[in-house]
Amino acid sequence: MQGMIMHHAQAVEMTALMESHTQNKDLRRLGARISHTQLDEINFMKRWLEVRGEPVSTPMPGMGNMGSMHMPGMDMSSHHKLMPGMLTAKQMDALRKAKGPEFDSLFLKGMIQHHIGALVMVKDLFDTAGGGQDAELFTFATDVDSGQRAEIRIMETMRGEKP
Repeated sequence: MQGMIMHHAQAVEMTALMESHTQNKDLRRLGARISHTQLDEINFMKRWLEVRGEPVSTPMPGMGNMGSMHMPGMDMSSHHKLMPGMLTAKQMDALRKAKGPEFDSLFLKGMIQHHIGALVMVKDLFDTAGGGQDAELFTFATDVDSGQRAEIRIMETMRGEKP
């Protein structure tokens, strides 16, 4: 859960770039959906950890300004092992610098990579002895899996790929 919070935070950071980086209305709608879902899931994971007395590894101050989460000296790729699918600092930098169709392409490619990583994390959970025994966690992980798969199909279609 702690790793997935950090993973989801990056997706929210990626979607926050859309307002200033693309005019693509379909992509913006998808980004809003992804952001909303990821924020709801972050809140669920934080509550799940807190109820169990576990630390929330990534404090989320002022959820409104996700861009401040990526600051020099706090590069997740150098201080933490990247969770599966997370974009590297170099990929995030390229995304921040891109505009218009170039941004759209990098965003879709990066978010598909990101979502595939979440599927790996869910699989790893279920492959762990006793993983997914908690009914609430099982339901959450299953929902993440189906939601990410659906969004991957949408993004592949937007990229012109065949599912």
